[in-house]
Amino acid sequence: MKKYITYLIALFVIVGCESNIKQWIPYDEIQEIEKNSNSKIKKLQYKRIQSISTDKNELIKGYEKEINLFLKSRYNELEPLIIEKSIPEIQQQIIDGKFTYYDLSLFYISRIYLIEFNKETFLNSVISLNKNVLNDAMEKDKLGNDDIYSIFGIPILLKDNIGFESLPTTAGAYSLKDNYTEDAFITKKLKSEGAIILGKTNLSEWANYFCSGCPNGYTSLGGQTLNPYGRKIIDTGGSSSGSGVATASNLSSVSLGSETSGSILSPSSANSLVGMKPTIGNISRSGIIPISSTLDTAGPMTRNIIDNIIVYNAINGYDSEDIYSKESRDIDIEKVLNFDSSKVRLGYYKNFYENDSLYKKAVDHIKENNITAIEIKSPRVNLSNFVKILDEDMRKDLKSYLSIYGNEKLEVSDISSIIEFNDKDSIVRAPYGQGIFKKIINDTMNKKEFDKLKIRLMNEGNKFFNIPMDKYNLDAVISLNNYHAGYAAVAHNPCLTIPIGLRKSNEPAGITFIGKSFSEQLLYEIGFYFEESYKGRVPPKNSN
Repeated sequence: MKKYITYLIALFVIVGCESNIKQWIPYDEIQEIEKNSNSKIKKLQYKRIQSISTDKNELIKGYEKEINLFLKSRYNELEPLIIEKSIPEIQQQIIDGKFTYYDLSLFYISRIYLIEFNKETFLNSVISLNKNVLNDAMEKDKLGNDDIYSIFGIPILLKDNIGFESLPTTAGAYSLKDNYTEDAFITKKLKSEGAIILGKTNLSEWANYFCSGCPNGYTSLGGQTLNPYGRKIIDTGGSSSGSGVATASNLSSVSLGSETSGSILSPSSANSLVGMKPTIGNISRSGIIPISSTLDTAGPMTRNIIDNIIVYNAINGYDSEDIYSKESRDIDIEKVLNFDSSKVRLGYYKNFYENDSLYKKAVDHIKENNITAIEIKSPRVNLSNFVKILDEDMRKDLKSYLSIYGNEKLEVSDISSIIEFNDKDSIVRAPYGQGIFKKIINDTMNKKEFDKLKIRLMNEGNKFFNIPMDKYNLDAVISLNNYHAGYAAVAHNPCLTIPIGLRKSNEPAGITFIGKSFSEQLLYEIGFYFEESYKGRVPPKNSN
């Protein structure tokens, strides 16, 4: 009888705790959508904000009790110790016994609840949570760690085109809502280094290569991702929209995005983040839903350079299953911390310098801090038919992915079957249409033409950067946001974007260093030197 009473008391406590957790109730968004229909920016003219295919309450299901108790007991205490803190700072505090990996993980889960379940602050940035997070964190606490530059025990969010066996890998598409598949190569790398996979982030559906003119950050499964610097009035950037928004809002320590042409650089610069688009081949693409095997890569999205390096070091490495994969080296953090700026020569673009005040301010700062910066002009090159690479690659690469990695229960096997599947209920599955997918199946070229196109575009991309870099003996060029992402994509060049503040509209901006292939070490050295003195990151108000 005593045991039964104890059980009832415990049940009462659990129920009582859970009852304080507010359920998400869909609201009437018609007025919001009508208001945004007048936006001067087409990508902000939303047709839908909330997902009508997914119950948002599933996001935190199973965590209600823990969230409620944590909010009452430790959240406020830990907030100043975690918000905007780097991985080394967090690791040092855990070593010092101020909190645990369990506390850290539960802090982020609770914060996701606080922001995403509030109608005034929700961002639709996180599409799913790993239900084993807290158990994983407890295991990390048992093992312990003494390396402050380690990803061990650090919660990370993955863009939802990156395979993780415990959650479906969907690209935000309704047709892949049950695509439980194996870990991507880089997910295995993260887990082997002790990282905690917190969950998946929303994105632009099919990595922004699905519908014509549709908003950045919209998926049928996750709804419309919103920018914390201006919900519904500032673009999120894409396609790694959720990774950018979640990391900017301190919903995780760090995140992973993917890029074909601008999909890391764009949301990183739009959310005051550091984003690295690596050299093609340094980061494996195996187990990632593709656009283009020629141009795709994954990369870290973080609030500072050091965190970016830590993630990069955790995921880089040779993968025999990736045709472009190469042996790569970890970034030497000691060299980054002890960088000699006097030997570096950078080129900056005259048009940006004369027309963009934030870019000018950043370049002037570089000049004033012992780095040679030389004015350059953009050489004229021809990137015509760039999208044909994406079309041809995606037609074959997506079919190959679904054949190798797709769950056997999926109803789709290629782009044609996806179009057919979506047409059965386009209001739910494709409210912005399928313009790009339909173009892909109708616009083909033979292999000889395709191979010739790839060679031409790579040569043109290399000319764009190499002509001024060779002329002035430059180590890198300085771009703005994702403006030169396409040139860097076809040249296979790495890009590192770093926050440089907010515009009068409150829109974040980033300065982007672009180097020759395999120059990640130097870009990180330059980037850290700039970041340390410039301090350009500004957190959104919900992160203060």
